[in-house]
Amino acid sequence: MLRGLKRLLRHLVLDLSPLRDSRDYRLLFSSGVITMFGTMITMVTIPFQVKELTGSYLAVGLVSLAEFVPMVVCGLWGGAIADSLDRRKIIVLSELGLLITSAALLINALLPDPQVWVVYVVGALATGIACLQRPSLEAVLQQVVKHEQQSAAAVLSSLRWNFGAIAAPALGGLLVSAFGAAAAYGVDTATFVLSLALLWPIRSLPPAADAAPASLKSLVEGVRYAVGRRDLMGTYLVDMAAMVFAMGTALFPFLADELRAPQALGLLYSAAAVGALIASLTGGWTARVQRHGLGVIVAAVLWGAAVALCALAPNIWLLIVCIALAGAADMISGIFRMTMWNQTIPPELRGRLAGIELLSYASGPMLGNTRAGLMADLGGTRFSLGAGGLLCVAAVLGLGSTMPKFRRYDARTDEHALAEKARRQAEVTTASHP
Repeated sequence: MLRGLKRLLRHLVLDLSPLRDSRDYRLLFSSGVITMFGTMITMVTIPFQVKELTGSYLAVGLVSLAEFVPMVVCGLWGGAIADSLDRRKIIVLSELGLLITSAALLINALLPDPQVWVVYVVGALATGIACLQRPSLEAVLQQVVKHEQQSAAAVLSSLRWNFGAIAAPALGGLLVSAFGAAAAYGVDTATFVLSLALLWPIRSLPPAADAAPASLKSLVEGVRYAVGRRDLMGTYLVDMAAMVFAMGTALFPFLADELRAPQALGLLYSAAAVGALIASLTGGWTARVQRHGLGVIVAAVLWGAAVALCALAPNIWLLIVCIALAGAADMISGIFRMTMWNQTIPPELRGRLAGIELLSYASGPMLGNTRAGLMADLGGTRFSLGAGGLLCVAAVLGLGSTMPKFRRYDARTDEHALAEKARRQAEVTTASHP
């Protein structure tokens, strides 16, 4: 029994080999931790400042609308340039742009009469720059992390994100409530300065010698490749279905009131991140999974089931547990999806596909919260959660049954995974025997 327990613990232990083996990954990871804190602080501060300046619910809601178009346009274009330009240069210049936007928000907040239009415009610009950068950040993992370590890198990236998602909003709330918006923007600006110092030493990461220039044609080529890969389309469609049918964070304020626990609203928002963090910390076992498509399907079904259970929770604490379970399942799905992407997509297309991925996982929650609000108007919050969760389970199972290539995907036998593995091995051989 003791031997079995040791084996189980060994499977759960976090794999730190990407951090140990890759200097560039260490720099990217450290930069990401620092930037994550600053960005999350600003994410809390912008709606708070708009509320303080206008007192309008509509004005606060329009912040997300102002950021939607830059997200779509820049996410796709960011994917195109990630495949045609030096990815290090894109990352560093984008980080500099984000530093400038953060400084602009700081200057506006320090004015005797801060302008709300500046918050909208600069916030939208910052979203656009971040979405230009994101595909390069996603694609660069393929270049700086070994092929067999991609699952471990996915777990570490998830861990970084969830740690920030739990701690940074709380820190942002304390900063903005105690010292005002200017102090919060000041901290964000400082984090970008530190992040730039870490990103600067990263080696050049040029595109392939025959890389196509960024253009509408290259974007269409990326979309055609994605559509032609049923296993990739499965990762996008299952995640979209899971988010559209079961995302319900817009209902949290109403649930807190219904359960007579308004003081626990913050816990509802952080519960999913806590569950995801636990899944990341114990996610060493995911590196041993080879049937990633089936793993995504199972995790998405568990996500929907956990959301449906939220509808039955009789008190705030059981509701928090259900939300945490949902967050853990969603994180496991994300780890498997990221592993599939980084182990099978050719490097010359990785940036453009990362842009498509950004749209799939960023737009789903927006549409899902709209769906949650509409269904709550029809039948209340519990109906919205329960029906949404069950619809998610049905949709995911339906997609899984109609996409056998995705469901049966196996990294040990898939032609794309084997081709990418062979390419990486050839690169290592060439580098060691010039």
